[in-house]
Amino acid sequence: MSSVRRPAWGSIIPALTLLAGTLFAASASTARGTGLREDGRTRLTELIGAEQRRTRHARADYQRLRDEVDAISRRAGRDDARVTDAQARADRLARDAGMTPLKGTGLRVTLDDAPQHGEQPRDAGPDDLVVHESDVQAVVNALWAGGALGMQIMDQRVIATSAVRCVGNTLILQGVVYSPPFRITAVGDPARLRAALDLSPEITIYKRYVREYGLGYAVRSAGRVTLPAYTGNVTMNHARVPADPERDGGS
Repeated sequence: MSSVRRPAWGSIIPALTLLAGTLFAASASTARGTGLREDGRTRLTELIGAEQRRTRHARADYQRLRDEVDAISRRAGRDDARVTDAQARADRLARDAGMTPLKGTGLRVTLDDAPQHGEQPRDAGPDDLVVHESDVQAVVNALWAGGALGMQIMDQRVIATSAVRCVGNTLILQGVVYSPPFRITAVGDPARLRAALDLSPEITIYKRYVREYGLGYAVRSAGRVTLPAYTGNVTMNHARVPADPERDGGS
């Protein structure tokens, strides 16, 4: 009678147990206390949210400190005519610099990504279906060229030195992340602002994508709007010390 060779389970089971333990240890080390199937996008969203909250707190602290500095400067100016004159000049320039709220009529331009659902042209790539920072910047530049007295992107006032940045299809402005649609509001002569938009070569190209790929573009008159004061940092690349009339007069 022939014999059938059977596995030596007594020796295999300890080896399997050791291998399983090694794999569990490696999994725990890789996961570092989190599920291996945890969505990385969730962690990224939480990180963005945390950074936005940190930015809001930092902006609030910055505004509080700036208000304290302004109050100290005004108190000092009561006893120093030079400080009073400098503060008066700063107050006159604050409106043009965007440091105070601005009321008036103007235009609101809205840019939006193409609809996610629906048939798209066969040659459409991902970059053809989203708004880019160059599109937002083209609108901003055209409105400034059209004589805008002030401007706001989403809920923030922007000035001539404000930088528009996009990551993917989101807009980052002064540390705050915005999703489309993007709204740009300008105070000024509505007719001049519309004419400047129509004359912009970059916006003409964008309108072609509106027709071919379904990007969003809308221009509407803004009745009586109030733009908030600019609250971001102002970094000077160049500065000039003003002449001292008393010193110049005495030389």
